[in-house]
Amino acid sequence: MKIKEITSKTALSPSKLPGLDYALNPYSGCFHQCKYCYVPTVLHLPRATWGEIIFVKRNLPLVLAKELPRKKPGIIGISTVTDPYQVIEKKYKITRYCLEQLKKYEFPIQIQTKSDLILRDIDVIKQCFQPEIMISIGTINDDHRKILEPHASSITKRIQILDELKNNQQIKTSVFLGPLYPNMTGNDIKTLLDIFIEKKVTRIMIDTFHLKPGLQSYLRLILKKDKSLDQGFKKHVFSSSQWYEKTANKIKEYVSKKQGNISVINAF
Repeated sequence: MKIKEITSKTALSPSKLPGLDYALNPYSGCFHQCKYCYVPTVLHLPRATWGEIIFVKRNLPLVLAKELPRKKPGIIGISTVTDPYQVIEKKYKITRYCLEQLKKYEFPIQIQTKSDLILRDIDVIKQCFQPEIMISIGTINDDHRKILEPHASSITKRIQILDELKNNQQIKTSVFLGPLYPNMTGNDIKTLLDIFIEKKVTRIMIDTFHLKPGLQSYLRLILKKDKSLDQGFKKHVFSSSQWYEKTANKIKEYVSKKQGNISVINAF
């Protein structure tokens, strides 16, 4: 991994993602190197080298501090094209310094991550306005996670984040159940859902794999490492299967029966 420090002219950008008004991305590039990530396609970057170079926006907290007084309050997503708690955040603390600015204003924040490094910043997150932490989990099988999300935190560590936060009254906790790995059994999914319910999450967003141009051929090479994953993708993702739609509906029904006050929606 190569790290390059850069300066940024702007901090907050308008977001078209559901439920967000602004996007705040402390870094460009992501060392988690999730093999299914849509960002390389969106940013017109080569997928094979995605995550090998990370750009650190050193001046972002200062730029944010200047922008916040002038912006109309709205929900800020942290982050939309990178993970704000990827490994270099441990050194640079750009995300934390941005949170130090955000806590001074009434901008609701939604932090989405796959990293347990976020626990370092609970002290400042709970001082922000209407904070929400959304943990991304797409599978219960950590061996499969290692293939498609090689440098992200383990599934166990992500569940530990939910456990740490389950009784925190100042921070809303949610789960991004996606992209939903297609080789999970019904029992696998129920096990995850029972964990989320026990950890007192307030909402669950479900998503599938979005096959941007070139992604399917790239994934086919990666998936050869595991027969179960390979077969699941061929059957339910690369074909016109209705598996995701049917599974999403079953998830909604199951959670509704077990814990009706948890919101369960499709991400897109």
